[in-house]
Amino acid sequence: MNLKEELFIQCEMFVNKRLQTVEEIIASNQKALQSETKSSAGDKHETGRAMLQLEMEKASQQLAGISQMKEVLAKIDFTNTGTSTVKNAHLGSVIFTEKAHYFLSISAGQLTVAGKQYFAVSAASPIGKLLLGKQENEIFSFNGNSIKILKIQ
Repeated sequence: MNLKEELFIQCEMFVNKRLQTVEEIIASNQKALQSETKSSAGDKHETGRAMLQLEMEKASQQLAGISQMKEVLAKIDFTNTGTSTVKNAHLGSVIFTEKAHYFLSISAGQLTVAGKQYFAVSAASPIGKLLLGKQENEIFSFNGNSIKILKIQ
């Protein structure tokens, strides 16, 4: 298995873990909503239901974000190895810089493959926007630092 595939699998695992957590929250909240019974303390009951509804809305938004991450991962193409002599950073690229190594995919944070650290970053993130379209040996500025791209794979 190559580096890109390994990073991709770790991103998929990240998304699936988030999905499982959100689904558990939704199931728990639905159960709590159903068990909320009308008592003599009507205001307290309504407040409890309102809080659970807010939690459900938040979980729904997280589900939408997870769905977007899955869509982004589905767009990553492993067959495009960039056979041209000029390699531009694109979705699915592994970008090696003098400061850090990046996998342009989803915002999944720090990943480790073969003892080396990589940062899975979204193309919509500040660093992702800077990396997108860049070429090997190009220098860009991020957080006041000049960073050179050593290799794009």
